[in-house]
Amino acid sequence: MDNGDATTTAIVFPGISDTAYADLAKFLMLNKSARALVGEASEILGYHLLDRYKTDDGRFTESSRVSFLVGCLALARDAEQRSGLRPDVVVGPSFGGMPAAVYAGAVGFADAVRMTAGWGACVERYFAGQYADTVSQSCARIPEAEVEGVLAQLREDGEWHDVACYVDTDFVIVSVRDERLPWLVEQLRARGGLPLATMRPPMHSPSFGALRDEVAGEVFARLVFSDPVLPMVDDHDGSAVETAEQVREMVLDGIVAPVRWPSVVAALRARGVTELVVAGQDSLWGRVRCSTDNFAVTTLTPRRALVPPARRLPAATR
Repeated sequence: MDNGDATTTAIVFPGISDTAYADLAKFLMLNKSARALVGEASEILGYHLLDRYKTDDGRFTESSRVSFLVGCLALARDAEQRSGLRPDVVVGPSFGGMPAAVYAGAVGFADAVRMTAGWGACVERYFAGQYADTVSQSCARIPEAEVEGVLAQLREDGEWHDVACYVDTDFVIVSVRDERLPWLVEQLRARGGLPLATMRPPMHSPSFGALRDEVAGEVFARLVFSDPVLPMVDDHDGSAVETAEQVREMVLDGIVAPVRWPSVVAALRARGVTELVVAGQDSLWGRVRCSTDNFAVTTLTPRRALVPPARRLPAATR
């Protein structure tokens, strides 16, 4: 879409979401662009990506992370070829920062695979020894004032905690110690919230500075970053990301800084964006009200991409 000189379309690469192996693997095997990326990733990793992905248990294994990366990029390329997708700005909340950096031209695909694998290894090692007893709890339908009341009680009790994501004005992800989780869920419910998923390991906290330093030294030191070809928006504050160093810092800051999606939405609106195209299985960013109230949202999923154009699914199933 084009509206004079104004940006109207943003492509969003989501954080890792539950995706049925059968749906993603089928797309990665049948789609031409996906097959090429799978082959390149397999060569870099030293094993066949889909074979390992099929036998690995869990969505945060190396093979699942890389498969999700490949799937997001292949879905974007498929949309370019099938429907002429030409986004004007790129954003990637949480893990989505990695495919976003590739799509924007700031990181080569091979380096993104190495980044994804190396990052995952550092995360597993770090949380096996530190903050092993911490989790993140998502909660919808809770006003900011009520969230602050819960956080104030945790501060008063001297309990470690952090807000990992501000997904919407009434949707947060809070990290706490395991032993405090039942209390947190009870408090969120009592204040009218709807507790949803519990995730491990947590992420996006200033407490994890040592992990950021480790990833920077062991993984990012071997990667090449370039100035992005497409404009990017930082998922932590909505600021413009225009240089190679800014891309590097934005992705690394995903370890220590909370995602602030309402700030991203405001920044996209200021750029004139009217449409979001979410490239990948998404359970958050394209579905919350601050997105749907401000943009026309289309989600590109593996299942939808396999449907022939004449038989495309209605928007409600996207």
